[in-house]
Amino acid sequence: MRLSRSLFVTLRDVPSDAEVPSHALLARGGYIQKLAAGIYVYGPWMWRTIRKVSEIVREEMNRAGAEELAMPVLQPREIWEESGRWDGYLQARILFHLKDRKDADLCLGPTHEEVITTFVKRFVTSYKQLPLTLYQIQTKFRDEIRPRFGLMRGREFLMKDAYSFDADEEGLERSYRAMHEAYNRAFSRCGLDFTVVEADPGAIGGSGSQEFMVNAATGEDAILRCPACRYAANVEKADSRIEAAPSNGSPRPLKRLRTPGMTSVEQLAAFTGLHPAQMTKTVLYRAFFKEKEQVVAVLVRGDQEVNEVKLGNALGALAVEMADEATIRRVSGAEPGFAGPIGLKARILADPSARGLGNTLCGANETDVHCVDVNLGRDFPEPEFRDLRKARATEGCPRCAEGRLEEARGIEVGHIFKLGTKYSKAMGASFAAADGELRPFVMGCYGIGVSRVAAAAVEQNHDAAGIRWPAAIAPYHAMLVCVNVQDETQRAVAEDLYGRLAEAGVETAYDDRPLSPGIKFKDADLVGLPVRLVVGRDAKDGKVEIKERRAEGIEKVAAAGAVAAVRARIDAALAPR
Repeated sequence: MRLSRSLFVTLRDVPSDAEVPSHALLARGGYIQKLAAGIYVYGPWMWRTIRKVSEIVREEMNRAGAEELAMPVLQPREIWEESGRWDGYLQARILFHLKDRKDADLCLGPTHEEVITTFVKRFVTSYKQLPLTLYQIQTKFRDEIRPRFGLMRGREFLMKDAYSFDADEEGLERSYRAMHEAYNRAFSRCGLDFTVVEADPGAIGGSGSQEFMVNAATGEDAILRCPACRYAANVEKADSRIEAAPSNGSPRPLKRLRTPGMTSVEQLAAFTGLHPAQMTKTVLYRAFFKEKEQVVAVLVRGDQEVNEVKLGNALGALAVEMADEATIRRVSGAEPGFAGPIGLKARILADPSARGLGNTLCGANETDVHCVDVNLGRDFPEPEFRDLRKARATEGCPRCAEGRLEEARGIEVGHIFKLGTKYSKAMGASFAAADGELRPFVMGCYGIGVSRVAAAAVEQNHDAAGIRWPAAIAPYHAMLVCVNVQDETQRAVAEDLYGRLAEAGVETAYDDRPLSPGIKFKDADLVGLPVRLVVGRDAKDGKVEIKERRAEGIEKVAAAGAVAAVRARIDAALAPR
């Protein structure tokens, strides 16, 4: 591809809304152009990369025995009502929905569990047709509240979604394992450094769930992992071991204590001399369900925090949010910061970290007053205990005795789920088993953010000068630069190399523009192709320069052997890790 005859535009300035390197570099390199918030045009070079990612994913899906199909973007409300997800997605405000001319409700597909379940239940009637895994690569739509980070959190994006259908849990385990292995192969082939972590299934639902996280310091997702046993989970799912609270002696009579203006654990610790771990926090939430709203109080040890994802899952709520000041006053009768479990008019849940705390401190449901020497079970009834605590770095690993959790950052590029019978039961999708009985399909769901993979690759592979594409998904393998296209010798050598590179199967972008060498070299670094081949003043002596984007040095080679040298470098970069 000759740059002089193609749409190749680079920008000097970083977009004002670019918060991460991938957004800035892809925009400056002409790879993407913002049309509206969270909506981007993929330029020709970006589309080449996305097609390469798609093809790697497609090959690994096919290798794992999945079949490709295409499903509609527009989906009727009825199938979402059937699965029970319409209200939840509306509550979360991420669903693009509309009415057609007949006043029927439709949505733009953020995911396709309902569509695929409807499709399969109409065609598959017997266990003899199972197992079955179907997938598509298609644009998805989610009305993100705050689109940001370029392609990593957009409102329109390209995704591969696959769905498995099995006769039983053992079959699901095999399908899930096959997809797990396919994902590992796909992301490795894309040249990514990634970590597989335990994850919360979120709005998709189901039981087992894992995320594939590209390791990047600028990733928006926090990961907790143990260096001793390789346990890893995102912070929404992670567990940990914490030290026991310091003993506070034998049970003493409950007392009320004036605590004017003291609403924080730190203030109360300084005033009372108690360790934060000897206190009990009462955090009030509003929980939203399909047909009601409920105020819920969560008790957690004073030195710990509530994990709102775990809370939502424990309640089975469509959404949870911190109670506003008016709600806190109405339920507790006090200003925020003084709520407590004694006599509280709300459903109470507690994290196990609050179990067994003796002579603890908590709010008194009266402004400027706390209760001390409170004992659970004596002064208020035993609450419902659920895992509701947010795990943190430095805490003990939940899997091994010696490990301590470390925090890292990552970018989610893939997510796999064991759905079980969540959708098949709700939507009446069943098959005739070997014994003649009708049973619901046991399902799995497997997603890869194709456009997100491309952005994550840049986030993980760049320097101050620009992108450093992994060879497998780079838009072209090599940038051929003719320093002075007016020089007949340089132009003749460059034209010869361009032809021979094509014959050797090296995808080449040929910079034959009549611009200064400085501009050409800066553009080459910015767009980040794996190898740069420069034809300059040494062309008269039969020499050219080769520079790998990831290396510092420049090597001069004979023009006659340059193609073989470039091909060898590309082959080495494409070799399996």
